[in-house]
Amino acid sequence: MCRNIRILFNFEPPATEDEIHAAALQYVRKVSGATHPSKANEALFQEAVERIAEVTALLVHGLSTSAPPRDRTVEAARAREKNRKRFGGAA
Repeated sequence: MCRNIRILFNFEPPATEDEIHAAALQYVRKVSGATHPSKANEALFQEAVERIAEVTALLVHGLSTSAPPRDRTVEAARAREKNRKRFGGAA
């Protein structure tokens, strides 16, 4: 799956609508193979993004867990360390 789509569930504070929309956009781009649709496909592309964002919001806000919420700063630090190890340097 696309590496740019991030986990959105079980964070404190919860995922924002902007984060959900960005994930939906990345998904539609990946599935369609287009980062910018042609004029002929633009309306369908945007409709797909909006519908997927709606369903994603239902999923993310409807799931439950007994695990403690993730901390965004801790997760970001883990991602930076993983990238540093993978790519070297001061990622």
